Parts: sequence; structure tokens; C-alpha cells
Amino acid sequence: MNASDWVGSLGVAILLVAFLLILLNKVPKEGMVYLTMNVLGSGLAAIASWMIHYTPFLILELVWMVVSLYGIWMQRRVKKS
Repeated sequence: MNASDWVGSLGVAILLVAFLLILLNKVPKEGMVYLTMNVLGSGLAAIASWMIHYTPFLILELVWMVVSLYGIWMQRRVKKS
């Protein structure tokens, strides 16, 4: 396996574990754990996509990361209110 495979595999593994935790009701979908795992996983998958020059997946993962960051921002905003 090369570097992009390792980075992408780690990112996808984080995303899948986050999804599994939601399905098993171990973390709330609005919680910081889930959102942070989504940011990390999609960020790593985006880096791997950039490394292999695969633009469609890069766009998908960047949008996923931005949406997750928005969720984190909203959580922090609600907590401050």
C-alpha cells in the first residue's frame, strides 16, 4: 500500500466507525464526537483523493467536511447561548 492508500483507508475507517456508533446509539448524531470524527475522516479522505487526483471524491469529502464543521460551529453557538 502506498501513502494515499493509508491516508484514505484511515479516513474511511474513521467515517465508518462514526456511522456504526450512530447506528448502535452510542453517540448522538448532533454530538461533538460524531461531528469531529466526520471532520477528521472526511479530511483524510479528501487528502487521499487529492493525492491520487480524483476530483469527484475530493469535492464530496470537502463538502462533507464543511458540513461537519458547520455542525460543530452550530453546537458551539448553541452552547454559548
